[in-house]
This record gives sequence, C-alpha cells and structure tokens, in this order.
Amino acid sequence: MTHVVTGLCDGCKYTDCVTVCPCECFHEGERMLFIDPELCIDCGACIPECPVDAIYLDEDVPPEWESYVKLNAEMVEQTPVILVKKSPLADNER
Repeated sequence: MTHVVTGLCDGCKYTDCVTVCPCECFHEGERMLFIDPELCIDCGACIPECPVDAIYLDEDVPPEWESYVKLNAEMVEQTPVILVKKSPLADNER
C-alpha cells in the first residue's frame, strides 16, 4: 500500500505534507505534488497536514480520483524530490 496525492492538490501545491514525511517520498510537479509509491512507508503522517484533503491511502482513493494512483507513480519518474516547505501557488483559490 501507498499514499496518493489526488487532483485536489492540483493548482494548490501546499507543501505542509513534505516536512513530516520520514522517507522523502514527495516529488514536486509544476502544479501539484506526487508520492513515490516505492518509497512511501504508509505512515500516514502526511494526511492530516494537507489543508485540502488531497492525500489518500491508495485503497481509499475516491472513484473520481483513481487515475491519480497511476499518475503519482508515473510522475515521480519525471519530477524532482521536494524536501522543504514552499509557498503554495499564487493562483491558489482554496
């Protein structure tokens, strides 16, 4: 099992979750974050830190966000690891 960042993060890109991750499994995309399913230890520390409730255990991802399970795995191959908290996107409407 792993945790998954869903589309609720798209356009926000809050990084509060990054600072509590003990295994440095978050990657930074242009408009959202992704979790490396190979590195995630399933601790759940990131879930309460997300102000938009975008992170789910893979088996609990709502049906409308299921495509993000695969997207997270694909995007960690294309995006850099993020280790520090940054400001959310300027156009964040949430």
